[in-house]
Amino acid sequence: MSRRRKKHEEHVNLERWLVSYADFITLLFAFFVVMYAISSVNEGKYRVLSDTLNEVFQSRPTSPSPIQFDNALQDQPSMSETPDFIDIPVPEYDENLTPPENPELETLSQDITQAVQPLIDDDLISIKKTDFWLEIDIKSSILFRSGGAELSEDAEDVLATIASLLQSYPNDVQVEGFTDNIPIKTKLFPSNWELSSSRAASVVHLFEEEGVDPKRMLAIGYGQHRPKEDNATERGRNANRRVNLVILGQGDQRQMMQQRNQGLKQAIQSAEGSIEINEPSQGFNPVFDLQ
Repeated sequence: MSRRRKKHEEHVNLERWLVSYADFITLLFAFFVVMYAISSVNEGKYRVLSDTLNEVFQSRPTSPSPIQFDNALQDQPSMSETPDFIDIPVPEYDENLTPPENPELETLSQDITQAVQPLIDDDLISIKKTDFWLEIDIKSSILFRSGGAELSEDAEDVLATIASLLQSYPNDVQVEGFTDNIPIKTKLFPSNWELSSSRAASVVHLFEEEGVDPKRMLAIGYGQHRPKEDNATERGRNANRRVNLVILGQGDQRQMMQQRNQGLKQAIQSAEGSIEINEPSQGFNPVFDLQ
């Protein structure tokens, strides 16, 4: 005998109306939110929009006639024509430039010489003064370790003494870094350009910490391209690894720098034929031959 399976009666969900009711309530809430947003008008933004639209529709046309696209390209200036530019006057170099009155250079020269006299006697520092600037040449052997740009403790004491004398004067200070022609390639210093620039920057940072106005200072790196002596010898390379402090006198700074550069050119021209300036191992820096 076969038995008939009893069919289970399907359960009737009497709460299906809640789904539709929830959807209706959600839509009704969104409707009132939109209506509220529309009713809240920002008067400031509305006024700006209204003024802008009035200005656009009531302003006069910028062109009296429509643009002719056929002739638009013909009116454009050719690339061969010389464009307009602003002519910035550059002061001309005057060979007979009258030296300005710079009594502070003489005072600074005497004070710094007296303060670092032992190092001058040991040929580690040399000081030279012209009518336009004062130069202090410091060998890097007393400033940095080989291949580095971090100042030694002895160097900090010497530079702090110089900075204490400089901070009471308004003269601009140009710090120049130099290296020999031995190439360097490290993560910090890919070449002698970075090494010489970092050494000059280290001196500038110390001067700033000692109270010298940073607006008065400038850091320059020359790499191995301004040798003072022949790089073929150890003595020459040691002399070329140096930091040069140039204390400019009062007056037209651009005129004085042009005067300095002209003096360098004249010194190089007078030395041509006896020294090959283009060879790093046989070059020299004629700035140190200027009296």
